[in-house]
Amino acid sequence: MNTTQLKPFSKDILHIENIDAVCDSIIEKLRNDVFHTLQRRGGVVGISGGIDSSVCMALSAKAFGPNKVTGIMLPEQDSSDESRELAQELADKFGVGTLVEDITTALDGFGCYRRRDEAISRVIPDFDPDIDKAKIEIKQNIGQNLPAIFSITVIKPDGEVISKLLPAKEYLQIVAATNFKQRSRMSMLYYHAERLHYAVIGTPNKHEVEQGFFVKYGDGGADVMPIGHLYKTQVYQLARYLGVPEGIINRTPTTDTYTAEQTQEDFFYQLPFDQMDLIWYGWENNYPAEEVGAVMGKSAEEISNIYKNFERKRKTTEYLRMRPIF
Repeated sequence: MNTTQLKPFSKDILHIENIDAVCDSIIEKLRNDVFHTLQRRGGVVGISGGIDSSVCMALSAKAFGPNKVTGIMLPEQDSSDESRELAQELADKFGVGTLVEDITTALDGFGCYRRRDEAISRVIPDFDPDIDKAKIEIKQNIGQNLPAIFSITVIKPDGEVISKLLPAKEYLQIVAATNFKQRSRMSMLYYHAERLHYAVIGTPNKHEVEQGFFVKYGDGGADVMPIGHLYKTQVYQLARYLGVPEGIINRTPTTDTYTAEQTQEDFFYQLPFDQMDLIWYGWENNYPAEEVGAVMGKSAEEISNIYKNFERKRKTTEYLRMRPIF
């Protein structure tokens, strides 16, 4: 943690004042990282219609030129049609060429869907993967200082919702199975990167990197991560400055992983980004819980518990950020 408190805590503390200079700095570093350090000719970006990948593609187009960037859409059977439509709109806006690689067959070969559905059915026996939708959720309040407890929610065609706590064995199997998606996508990105002699541009933001909201050797396995130091709300600031389409900016961030609609907040973060960013900044920079709570409209105890939750997430996901041990 940073022990130097520069200014009083406020809701404007993450506002980027010189956004043009910040963007220019990221673009220049990205250009140097790819052309000189990695000695590659351009970049491939997996685009999903999400805010993070959109900003990374916009930055890449400005860093290398649109003709040296390839946007790759990687749908599978559970993907939203909206994701592909927004990704294409983004690419058209910045003049970047695109490819579509449907990874459903590859995932089916890995047994991704079968292994996931087997685990769900052990918890909810009448789950029918052909007609039902399912997702994983966190139920408890982040301010209660409790370890994460996950549940599986199944939504029937008639709207009936069945939700049960997930035993550890089934939770681990569902996550392991769905992680085939991110790893398969990264394999495809590296195929095209190596074919073109390009670098893979990673899309995780600061929270995904530091809280462990990524798959090791999946979306965490890129060559360079240009927004890995930015809070989510700062990514939105860059998106508006760069001219990312409004449909992407206004879209609720989702995992686009499970068959039922699921926000990133439901699955992992437990707080809206505008709150989480500020409280994380307070924790990271050693602001007292009382000071942060007064600004955020929460008690000092709530903020302290959220601080402990952040610390727990960082510690329990440390292995994801580790290099191989040798």
